Amino acid sequence: MANNDLLYQIGITLIPGIGDVTGKKLLAYCGSLEAVFTEKRAALMKIPGIGQSTVNSIVNHDVFNRAEQEMKFIEKYNIKPLFFTDPDYPARLLNCEDGPMLLFYKGTANLNNKRVVSIVGTRRATNYGKDTCNDIVSGLEEKEVLLISGLAYGIDSCAHRKSVSCGIPTVAVLAHGLDRIYPSQNRKLAEMMLKNGGLLTEFLSGSKPDRENFPKRNRIVAGMSDAIIVIESGRRGGALITAELGNSYNRDVFAVPGKLNDEMSGGTNFLIKTNRAALLESPADIAYIMGWEDKPTRKKSQIELFIDLGDDEKLLLEIIRNENEIAIDQLVMKSELTTSKAAAALLNLEFESLIQSLPGKLYKT
Repeated sequence: MANNDLLYQIGITLIPGIGDVTGKKLLAYCGSLEAVFTEKRAALMKIPGIGQSTVNSIVNHDVFNRAEQEMKFIEKYNIKPLFFTDPDYPARLLNCEDGPMLLFYKGTANLNNKRVVSIVGTRRATNYGKDTCNDIVSGLEEKEVLLISGLAYGIDSCAHRKSVSCGIPTVAVLAHGLDRIYPSQNRKLAEMMLKNGGLLTEFLSGSKPDRENFPKRNRIVAGMSDAIIVIESGRRGGALITAELGNSYNRDVFAVPGKLNDEMSGGTNFLIKTNRAALLESPADIAYIMGWEDKPTRKKSQIELFIDLGDDEKLLLEIIRNENEIAIDQLVMKSELTTSKAAAALLNLEFESLIQSLPGKLYKT
């Protein structure tokens, strides 16, 4: 990557009033980040949704000195910047409109692992919550998952620690810069995670774990995941925020039930009662709902000899086989079928066990 590219990538995140959504819009209209910084005021004013105050911030910016400082920090500590156009950027976040433009990563885990699970919960975990967390993580060991959490006290730390002991790659999403670990008592745990996992953040060095940063962190935890598991939570707190974000991103959300009137079960029981989360009793529930169970393979050619497929089914089946995994919107584009016709054909193929639906409206044979 050219130094100028990284300079502009960091720089755009520093311009006041420009968040991730607006930043991506500016890039789309201007064609490059350099063009965003060099574009004339009049041209910027013509971009839909870009007002006078935003244009003033861009034209009158003074962000490059700070960006250069961050570049030195990145180089010194061998941190990998991940702009949202980078192939190593977490692809699941690309489906989230408010996904970060730029992330900073230190670690070895593949952020685009085939299966990604996040575990969140209260900082005041009970023995029941910790035991349940350990059981669930142990049960995921054979599923080849990447486990995401937030390195907080309680359930987060428990999930990371058990992942390390089981050899499961685990990544902590931080609400501050990579120049510190919060809470500091988890520093040794964080160091162990770097060997088979990592630390990820959208915040520059020097950023403190301020209260407003945690909801931002939670959207990354939710957006990166296929499944979000909530283990113990009060009726208010970050775990419930992560669950709500997961639902808004069309992720699968699970919650472990707890005792009635138990303070740390109020949130999880509420999620289940209001159909915001599926009830989770064991890791087998996750594998079943997510379609991660090992199933006996059958020769498709023999099956198809006895199935009368229509033209639409044959077309979609051929595309899915060629692509291995493909989203329904891509199927519609490639097949040139209407969405309703494609949906009906896909349902028939599922009934005949010729294809399998995956989370995120993906299909595979």
